[in-house]
Amino acid sequence: MPRLSEVIAELDALWPPDRAEQWDAVGTVCGDPDATVGRVLFAVDPVQEIADEAVSLSADLIVTHHPLYLRGTTTVAAGHFKGRVVHDLIKNDIALHVAHTNADTADPGVSDALAGALDLRVTGPLVPENGLGRICELDRPETLAEFAARAAARLPATAQGVRVAGDPGMLVRRVAVSGGSGDSLFDAVRAAGVDAFLTSDLRHHPVSEATQRTPLGLVDAAHWATEWPWCEQAAAQLDAISDRHGWDLRVHVSKTVTDPWSSHHTSSPGAPN
Repeated sequence: MPRLSEVIAELDALWPPDRAEQWDAVGTVCGDPDATVGRVLFAVDPVQEIADEAVSLSADLIVTHHPLYLRGTTTVAAGHFKGRVVHDLIKNDIALHVAHTNADTADPGVSDALAGALDLRVTGPLVPENGLGRICELDRPETLAEFAARAAARLPATAQGVRVAGDPGMLVRRVAVSGGSGDSLFDAVRAAGVDAFLTSDLRHHPVSEATQRTPLGLVDAAHWATEWPWCEQAAAQLDAISDRHGWDLRVHVSKTVTDPWSSHHTSSPGAPN
C-alpha cells in the first residue's frame, strides 16, 4: 500500500494547490505523511456524517471538495463541531485532504463532472482566464423545461430540487454550467451567448436582472448536488492512478446527502401579505 504522502502527491498533480484562489483553504488538514493508505472515501463536505462513514468503512483517507476550516481557526477543541471531526479523524488514523477551487478550475474539474452527469458535450471553458465553468452543447435542442427536467433526473435529489427562471418553452442548444455558486459569472455567461445557465445558489437580484436583460434561461440546483458528480469523477481518476502504480486502493464515493436543506414547502396561491 502507498504512503499518504505518495497519494497526496498524485492528488496535488490532479488539482495543483497553486491553482486555488488566495482566499481558499486547500490541501491536507490532518494525517501522517508516512501512514499507509488502503481505502479512500470521496465526499463533498467534511461534516460529522462523513467522518462517521469513514470510520465505519475503515477508510484511511477522506478527500472532500469543501474545506473544513475555510476562514481559519484558533482551536480544534472537541467541544466545537469542527474540532470533533478533527478529533475523530485523528483518533481513527484517518487523513483529510481538500481540493476546492483548485478542483473547480482543473481539467477535468468540477464543471466537467457536472456536464458529464447531464450528458452534455463540453466545448470549452466559460472563463478562459482561469478555466472556471464550461460551455456545452446538447445533442439535440430541447426546451428549457426539458433541460431542467434532465438536470432534476440526473443530479442527486435534494429538498430544493431544481428551480427555473425564463420561458419554459424556449429552445436550448448551448448551455453554460458551473458547479457550486455561479451568480458572479453572469457577465461571462452573457458574453458566451448561451441559451441557458445551470449552476446553484442564484440570488434574487442577479436573477431578476439577468432575465430582464436577456432571454437567458436559468436552472438553479442545490449547491451540493451540482458538485457531487465531481466525487465520482475524482474517484475514477484515483482508481486509474492506483491501477497504474499497482496500489490496489479501494476507492469509495459517499452517497450520504450532506446538503443542509432538509425540506421544501410551497405556499398557497394568493396575494403577498
